[in-house]
Amino acid sequence: MLSNDTSRKLEHIVGGLSLEEEADHCTATRNYLCASFSTSRTVKKDFERNAIIKKEQAEYLKDYATRNHLWVSGLLDKDLYLTRGGEAEVYFGKDRHSVIKVNDAIYYATWLEFFNSITIHNLVFPDTTYTFLGFIETDGILKAVLQQPFIISDDQVDLKDVTQHLVFNGFENIKRNDYKNNTLGILLEDIHDENVVSNKGALFFIHTVFYTISE
Repeated sequence: MLSNDTSRKLEHIVGGLSLEEEADHCTATRNYLCASFSTSRTVKKDFERNAIIKKEQAEYLKDYATRNHLWVSGLLDKDLYLTRGGEAEVYFGKDRHSVIKVNDAIYYATWLEFFNSITIHNLVFPDTTYTFLGFIETDGILKAVLQQPFIISDDQVDLKDVTQHLVFNGFENIKRNDYKNNTLGILLEDIHDENVVSNKGALFFIHTVFYTISE
């Protein structure tokens, strides 16, 4: 069950408020965007307008990265490349205990939606916390570089166990692999057996897509 403190922070995110007590780069970057842009509570609507906002946010983030030394280099080793998912290139970490994900935020209408999603993930699934390392830009496309613990799967995931776990934490299975928490106003999409791994009987959510929504 989510703690009261976690629920309070999630409510702040949905409400477009800053999380001032948090000091990590991901939350700080999200707070920076919150200062100039409002949090959307409609999912996948008004793409044309949001595309303009996303470009504007990208320029804000480039300036922010320069001022806060968040341009990264030398982290990606082509020999350690693992795969390409829907929105991210995945590399094995040089420490052999993590993966590096290079994400272009294509699943999100705006960059604020992306950083909201990552921050929500870190609150709901702390065992697979994303560490935001910074940005790179390739062919004019801004990408976020994230580090996450590498979890070895030792058993097949039963989606009934996934649903049970999420329901215990206040989520309702609304269709196929999508879940909604009406109390908090968040939507969790595309939770299938490739986005969750099992290790020693425990479930680890390694890839999530969260949206803030109206109740």
